[in-house]
Amino acid sequence: MQFKKYTKQRIGSIQGLRSFKDTLPKNIKRVINKRGHIYSETLNNWKNIVGDDLFKVCYPKSFKSSNKFAVSTLLIMVKRGHEVDLEYSKKKIMDKMNTFFGYTVVEKIKLTSFDNQKQTPFKKLDPEKDVTNKKYHKKINSVKNDKIKKSLLELTKVFKEK
Repeated sequence: MQFKKYTKQRIGSIQGLRSFKDTLPKNIKRVINKRGHIYSETLNNWKNIVGDDLFKVCYPKSFKSSNKFAVSTLLIMVKRGHEVDLEYSKKKIMDKMNTFFGYTVVEKIKLTSFDNQKQTPFKKLDPEKDVTNKKYHKKINSVKNDKIKKSLLELTKVFKEK
């Protein structure tokens, strides 16, 4: 294997097949590593984690990983009137998530209530509408390669559908 020293993305690379993660620009890699894995897996398996009854009245809104100052926190949106049910099952949800991932992912759960009329948890989106946030859209537009840019936009559409 030959080592290349002239690539802009990496300090040194090995010639041959590379993983998709290695081909991405640095600023896009930071976005995916920061939020991507834990939150997307939680969304995909939310029904298994909380059960059928709580699945109808709550959904995960965001996940903040731990740092020097704060512990890892999962923010859950709950329909008004069902806060007590979820409050009693917080410990069970944390245990299930930690066993699902195999290590301590969530140390704290915060609840936020919403009215059913004003806000719906999973809205159906038009596929032609722009699905990325403005700050991520700017970062994706900064990518020079058109194929990578198009695939990242498709990736965001898939995440929004789930």
